[in-house]
Amino acid sequence: MSIEATLAEKGITLPDAPAPAANYVPFVQSGNLVFISGQISADANGLIKGRLGDGMSVEDGAAAARRCGLALIAQLKSAIGDLDRVARVVKLTGFVNSTGDFTDQPKVINGCSDLMVEVFGEAGRHARAAVSAPALPLGVAVEIEAVFEVK
Repeated sequence: MSIEATLAEKGITLPDAPAPAANYVPFVQSGNLVFISGQISADANGLIKGRLGDGMSVEDGAAAARRCGLALIAQLKSAIGDLDRVARVVKLTGFVNSTGDFTDQPKVINGCSDLMVEVFGEAGRHARAAVSAPALPLGVAVEIEAVFEVK
């Protein structure tokens, strides 16, 4: 089954690929690797802001990370055209806006990791980092960057 068919079957709609917010490009392809710039948490209502450990639940953080994942896939589609060209999700690096004593960053970034496996199957399994940040751009809850291997 194609990736587009998988998305449709699961009722997953990709957002438009977000435009860069500063002086950088949304993606760079080098050989068979595509590096997607960090995507911040946003949905149809705008930015998903908040701080984990200070009024935002792990579940809400994971939902914000999933939205980052949707933006990553949208950027990837913009970069390569056909998502069936994806050979593997190589690595995700997730940043969680959180208090100094918050330690569930992996549970938050699972929102994106789970999406990658849901969409790409075994090829969606990846290396990963999940780290805290005392603040993220525009006050968002989560930012995630990714590396994909393409055919």
